[in-house]
Amino acid sequence: MQLVAGGLLRPDGGLVRIDEQDPYALTAEQRARFRAERIGFVFQQFHLIPYLSVVDNVLAPALVTGANRTQLAEELVQRFGLQDRREHRPGQLSTGERQRVALARALLNGPRVILADEPTGNLDGENSEEVLRALQAFSGSGGSVLLVTHDPEAVAFANRTVTLENGQVARDQPGGAGTSPSS
Repeated sequence: MQLVAGGLLRPDGGLVRIDEQDPYALTAEQRARFRAERIGFVFQQFHLIPYLSVVDNVLAPALVTGANRTQLAEELVQRFGLQDRREHRPGQLSTGERQRVALARALLNGPRVILADEPTGNLDGENSEEVLRALQAFSGSGGSVLLVTHDPEAVAFANRTVTLENGQVARDQPGGAGTSPSS
C-alpha cells in the first residue's frame, strides 16, 4: 500500500491523490521530485546508503530538490540524539540509531505526509517510543502519517485506525486519540 501511496508503484485500479495531485499523472522525473518534496518514507529495513555518513544519509533527499538543507540536517541529527554519531556509517550504528537516521531523513524536506512501514518492528521499547513520539509530533504540527503496523503500542498513537483483512477494509475507526497507552 505504501509503495502505491508513495508514488513508487502504479496502482492496478483507483486513484492516488496527495495534495489534490495524482502523482501517476506526472512524468517519472516529476514524480521523483514530487515525492522528495511532499512525502517522507520510513522503512522497516531503513534503506540507508551504506557508504554515507549519518549526516549525508539525512541529506540524501535534498539531492533531488537541489535545496541546501545542511543546517536543517544538522538540527535533525541533534534532535534525534545522533550528534556523536554524525560521521558514522550505517553499519556502525545500532538498530535504533539507524531508524532515527531514517526518520530524520524523512523529515528533511518538510513533507506533508510520512509513510512509515513497521517503523518500530526492529526496535526495543525505548526506541519505539521515541520514533512514535516523533511521528506524533509531526502529525500534531499539521503533517499526516500513514503507518502500517502490527504493533499494538504503535496503534495506540493513531488518530484513526483502518484494519485490513485479506486486502479489504475490515474496520475503520477512531484510534487512540493520538496518545500512547502510557500517557
